Amino acid sequence: MSPPGLPAPPPIGATALPAGTYGGDTVFVTGGGTGLGKAVAIEFARLGASVVVASRNPEHLDAGRSAIEEVGGEVEAVACDIRDADSVASALDAAEARFGLPRVLVNNAAANFPSPAEDLSPNAWRTVVDITLNGTFLVTREFGRRHLAAGTPASIVCVGASYAWTGGPGFAHSAAAKAGVKNLVETLAVEWGPHGIQVNGLVPGLFPHEDMTGDIREGLEQAGEGDGHAHRQPALRTGERRELGWAATFLASPYARFVSGHTLVVDGANWQRRSLVNPSVETIRDQLGRGAFSPE
Repeated sequence: MSPPGLPAPPPIGATALPAGTYGGDTVFVTGGGTGLGKAVAIEFARLGASVVVASRNPEHLDAGRSAIEEVGGEVEAVACDIRDADSVASALDAAEARFGLPRVLVNNAAANFPSPAEDLSPNAWRTVVDITLNGTFLVTREFGRRHLAAGTPASIVCVGASYAWTGGPGFAHSAAAKAGVKNLVETLAVEWGPHGIQVNGLVPGLFPHEDMTGDIREGLEQAGEGDGHAHRQPALRTGERRELGWAATFLASPYARFVSGHTLVVDGANWQRRSLVNPSVETIRDQLGRGAFSPE
């Protein structure tokens, strides 16, 4: 008989914190219209938060607005290019005009695609780093400055990746940027703690969802698993999106006030998995079906 793995979570609609925990609070979520960002935004809304969804994509803004309204939450959708400081300021201005200064910021927006490092163009490198690291800093800086000026406490949650610790073959650009985000969490937690601002990281494992990018979905399918992958996880299952939302709502809640500078990994221990005998090495080029490298 096979081991059962980690138990399934409570059903959709359950909350990890008391009802109304975020009543009167506003939560600003970048990239909150799709995928894991939307899932996080929904869980804040279930707990009474007013949610501001920020995205460059009008379709994503509409999707985020609809998702929050479906669970009965108050929502504002604002256009925002996190790479541009003026756009960030305008988005937070719009959030303040509707709900007041957000108390919680969730930095979810990022960019990523698989590539051998030698194939990355300078522009591809800059684009991913600019969105994932620079964008996270610009939003965090603007949010932090407003709370520092107002003298008000706040919580920041930055979505990271486990390859910030381990390295990310095939994702050199994203891994480097996420390592920067992890360090930013640890640095700002110390700088801003005396001012009542806590800063934490949140790392998702494998949470299959309909908004996964085509290249990531293709990579999962090439592994021959479809949407399963359960037997590749120590938990013997993949994550349910609400589990990530529950983790985010805890980190920013009154029940985690003494947690700051920490990065919480929500992946069923998958990133710590090691084999007694490692499999044969297959180059990233082979894994991606790129063939031999040519500078042309």
